[in-house]
Amino acid sequence: MNFFDFCSGIGGGRLGLEIAGMRCIGHSEIDPNADATYRKFFNDDNNFGDLTKIIPENLPNMDVLIAGFPCQTFSIVGKRRGFSDVRGQIIYYLADILKKKQPSYFILENVKGLVNHDHGRTIKTILDLLDSVGYVVNFKVLNSCDFGVPQMRERVYFVGIRRDLYTNPFVFPDKPKHVKIADFLDENNDDELSIQDSTFQRYLNNKYNRGRVDINKIISTDFNVLDTRQSDLRIYDICPTLRTGRHGILYTRNKKLIKLSGIESLLIQGFTKDFLPKVLGISNKKLLSQTGNAMTVNVIAEIGRALICYDKHGGVDDTE
Repeated sequence: MNFFDFCSGIGGGRLGLEIAGMRCIGHSEIDPNADATYRKFFNDDNNFGDLTKIIPENLPNMDVLIAGFPCQTFSIVGKRRGFSDVRGQIIYYLADILKKKQPSYFILENVKGLVNHDHGRTIKTILDLLDSVGYVVNFKVLNSCDFGVPQMRERVYFVGIRRDLYTNPFVFPDKPKHVKIADFLDENNDDELSIQDSTFQRYLNNKYNRGRVDINKIISTDFNVLDTRQSDLRIYDICPTLRTGRHGILYTRNKKLIKLSGIESLLIQGFTKDFLPKVLGISNKKLLSQTGNAMTVNVIAEIGRALICYDKHGGVDDTE
């Protein structure tokens, strides 16, 4: 099966489907920085550009369309403006491509908040739209931490099956595999944040954390993960959701606070170590930002495998 990678970012969705056994025949990405990373990762200059300007008839035929369509307009971070924001209109362009190219299947990804945005009216509009262009759609909220990466990342995934191919409901993968964050960290990362750092000390002594946080106790245990994004310090044993522009994640090692690096965030998103030599020349800040906007590779790989099974067996898994 071949696929076209829309809103491709740095290629988390692509890598997942390639791991599942599919072949990429093109991609579309408007951000030149993300696309530069994508080209380095996949040696692929076949960017069709801004999908709002693509003429669907000029696209190659595809078995699968995949897109992590812009989520800022539906997320809490993005003030949840939804369809009133131009970025929220991307789904209409994707629907037009689906209508005219009629791939057998599609995979779409967005933030969990889309499910209840505008009291459920937004997702109903999207489902009605996808139904109108010829697809039966199933969707489910999945958490990346159940798919072999140490990250709490809830996203809603839509799988569409062209109506003439539909035989049974698509069954999303549901075999939790949990891992430890220590196996995804770079032992050579020496980007330490001093406990005595003045900004960090002010943070520890704000009205939310004063008297509540014993930082010496926290650093006495390796691989505690500290989230300093909120006013109050939050401690986890896996990584909180990676996001574009989020650089406040720390972890403990050898009684020190270490800043989560771009390379580590890439691994936590499911990119394999084969990609690490390819990040040379990409700044740590840029890699952190781009990785936070990517799809989790492992989740897409499992959805891809389930979709291949559906294509072969009509939705009945005979591998058990």
